[in-house]
Amino acid sequence: MGGYFGGCLARAGHDVVFIARGEHLRAMQTHGLQVESPTGEFLITPVQATDDPSRAGPADVIILGVKAWQVPDAALALRPMLGPQTFVVPLQNGVEAPEQLAVAIGPSRVVGGLCRIFCMIAGPGHIRRVGPDPTVTVGEMDRRPSERLERLRTALEAAGVAAEVTADIHVALWEKFLFLAPVSGLGAVTRAPFGIMRSVPETRHLLLGAIREIEAVGRARGIALPADAVERALRAVDAAPAGGSASMQRDIIAGKPSELESQNGAVVRLGRDTGVPTPVNAFIYQALLPLEMRARGAIPFTPVGA
Repeated sequence: MGGYFGGCLARAGHDVVFIARGEHLRAMQTHGLQVESPTGEFLITPVQATDDPSRAGPADVIILGVKAWQVPDAALALRPMLGPQTFVVPLQNGVEAPEQLAVAIGPSRVVGGLCRIFCMIAGPGHIRRVGPDPTVTVGEMDRRPSERLERLRTALEAAGVAAEVTADIHVALWEKFLFLAPVSGLGAVTRAPFGIMRSVPETRHLLLGAIREIEAVGRARGIALPADAVERALRAVDAAPAGGSASMQRDIIAGKPSELESQNGAVVRLGRDTGVPTPVNAFIYQALLPLEMRARGAIPFTPVGA
């Protein structure tokens, strides 16, 4: 996400600094950043990129594109980039990143944000986007009108990224959560792409159950979801690319640490806090937990068939 949106902004002439690591960083510093999408390719060179946030200097806005489980550490690392007016836009999956950031750097610096994009690191210094055109949605956590977010929206739109400032970012975050957590978790359990999960009656039944549980948890937490929230989530499932998959699903299958705790795990935790039963999400979470613990080095074992 950071590579794609930052690349679009840099191409449009904005002063963008990328925070990256390892081979990805070295490739960007040596050869630039290549961005590939269904609408064409472009190369940003030279690239301002570093693995040390203190070298980036104070920023107007920080777009946080790390994985959800990396947010607490990222919140500490980005402090050298905070100037008097700096604000942070978390684009993580799940619904907890804004609150985690607010605790670490103060609520006035944090806005809510989400994006809808299918992209990946195709190789060091190479971002590949697939699927439909991406969108970014942002909003103030206190739901007030925001001049700073209008400026960000204008910059993104001018860079070719569809962007929206919403009056209630909490609803927007939970609407995405209704779609993403079920397909991510069930996709990791079944190892099936979107098209298979939604077309097999038994897995579609599980998807529907997981979506309904998340809706119930959200309403219990005071989120003003629309009356047809479940139907809208199902329409999003049906509209997703048939051969597509979620990033959490891909991470778990690849044996990497994932966003399990921030997605299905969060549904279970938040449901427990509000007294809402979440048996389908609990099954998904519990079934995947051994693989998550293995990926994090907590329990060593070789998966069957590996």
